[in-house]
Amino acid sequence: MNYPFWYVPYLGSGWVIGIIAIFHVMISQFAVGGGLYLPLAERKALREGRADWMKELRGYSRFFLIVTGVFGTVSGVGIWFSIGLTNPEATSTLIHNFVFGWAMEWVFFLIELSTVVVYYYTWDRIDPKLHLKVGWAYAGASAATLIIINGILTFMLTPGDTWLAVAGTGQEASKFWNAFFNPTYWPSLFLRACVCASLAGIWALISASRIDTEKQPALKTSMVRWSMNWLVPSFVAMPFLFGWFLYMVPATQRMLLTLGIDTIGTGTFSTVTRMALLIVMTSATIIGVAYYLGYRNPVEFNTSHAIAILMLALVATAAGEYSREMLRKPFVIGRWMYSNGVRVPVALKIDDQGYLVRSPWVYDASSSYSRGEAIFRGECASCHTLNGYRPLVKLLAGRDAANIANFITMLHEHKPDSPYYRFMPPMVGTRQDVQDLANYLNAQVNPPRAAGSILTAHK
Repeated sequence: MNYPFWYVPYLGSGWVIGIIAIFHVMISQFAVGGGLYLPLAERKALREGRADWMKELRGYSRFFLIVTGVFGTVSGVGIWFSIGLTNPEATSTLIHNFVFGWAMEWVFFLIELSTVVVYYYTWDRIDPKLHLKVGWAYAGASAATLIIINGILTFMLTPGDTWLAVAGTGQEASKFWNAFFNPTYWPSLFLRACVCASLAGIWALISASRIDTEKQPALKTSMVRWSMNWLVPSFVAMPFLFGWFLYMVPATQRMLLTLGIDTIGTGTFSTVTRMALLIVMTSATIIGVAYYLGYRNPVEFNTSHAIAILMLALVATAAGEYSREMLRKPFVIGRWMYSNGVRVPVALKIDDQGYLVRSPWVYDASSSYSRGEAIFRGECASCHTLNGYRPLVKLLAGRDAANIANFITMLHEHKPDSPYYRFMPPMVGTRQDVQDLANYLNAQVNPPRAAGSILTAHK
């Protein structure tokens, strides 16, 4: 614990990342899929001599530049800022292990930004074949960013036995490729590639839906249907790729999903199961809406329909990213670092020495918060708030001081038969730390009544 705590009341620091990440993933995956959509559409227009397509694609490339180059870039910076504050230990591990990976990703990102600007501003200014090559250059750079980022994201779920064998020795970087091509790398890459293709078609529908039906019915029909064709292959392949992905996920993590499925008859759903069902329902709805409102009657397909599909895609993206995060529980880096930033091998040492002893940001008498609150912010606040998201005051409501102390002790012991074993990291620290945290939470759940209130009650 080498950093101070960043506590976000009500919302929680995790959701600061989540909100930014959901929009960023939606846009960044559109950047990859759209980067392929544009040159393929342009090549089709050149081969068929479709001047109307070329004019439409020029306007669409402006929309693409603004969404990906501006909003995608800003939200990406926002993720870096928020993860560094929310979980600096995990961020530090990723940077130290993948520093050259990040460097390569930034090189391709700069190429991506440069080529998309050149692509837009050189319409009708350079030879069409050269312009198309610029589009392919953008597509390649954008795909490279996905290939690199996917390795880092999947590492957090499945770092692999080879990397774990050297973790903590200072030799982690020597297993860079083992960590990068980890067990879930390939199924995740193909899954994300399918999502990118689908999002390319969905975002393109926004532009296609705005084509004047009365003036250009043929253009609108062809562009709406061609854009919707981008949804079909990915939605056919996704169930098989998802099964492959789950097969590569460790059994302990996969149980978070199967627990809800096995008990579906009694209505006992795990959070991961709820998200998985939400993904299935929204994906099926997207296909249905796209087919009946768009493909069968493209001339009547309007912007409201396109936005509705985009919103469904946003829900599916949010559910997918939330599920990916939840599958890692109770870790932020599988089997190496718990979700509160405590490294697994260090947990026992903290139990002996104390949670706050190892931090330079130690509690002292002049601090504005107690030892218990400092422990709460360090060990609990990455997933819980007091009165907002996953509120501990509400979750512990009705418990007295002894009951709360027993609950914290159960988390501290972290026995395999504990109902929280698979979801929550152990509460690390000495017995005094356990008591300090229990006292702090009890003060929040059962605040002492003011003297005036006591007198009123007696009256």
